[in-house]
Amino acid sequence: MRADLSSLIAATAQWLTRAYPASGGALASALCEVQARQAVTVAAWLRYPTMMDAALVGMAGPGGSAKLDWISGADGREGEQADGEAEAWRSWVDEVVASWAACLLTDPELAALAVAGLHGGDHTTGIPLEFRRLVAPDARDRQAAALLRHPDLLAPVAELHQAQLLDLLGPGQALIA
Repeated sequence: MRADLSSLIAATAQWLTRAYPASGGALASALCEVQARQAVTVAAWLRYPTMMDAALVGMAGPGGSAKLDWISGADGREGEQADGEAEAWRSWVDEVVASWAACLLTDPELAALAVAGLHGGDHTTGIPLEFRRLVAPDARDRQAAALLRHPDLLAPVAELHQAQLLDLLGPGQALIA
């Protein structure tokens, strides 16, 4: 039984960076990827706060990218193989995690609140939390991820499950189950 979220995090971050790519070369791509991965990691840890949650999604699978592809206009065609089969990684994309990550990427205050809510959870026990590029991006980070952090472009994805995230992070809510 899988108890980690690495496949889900990698696939969802890859979806975000393909749907909202960096502009400006290899360094920009790397900076954009780091920001996407940090946002997705925070979102995944909030969505699946316990090792049991992570194990269950590892067994059942997160659902895939079909709806996200349709909403963003990407529809997965650019990544299809010659025989018409979609790339396998797309099956590990988590729609809710992608939506929450989009919310975090476009709202620094919400991102800071989400990161603060991770302390004491199963995923953070014994490790220092460093999500600087998510919560305090510098000018180079913002330039590299201009599409990835653009509120209007990410709005259709962010709005899918934004209410759930706001309920989770709202006043008086327990962030970690």
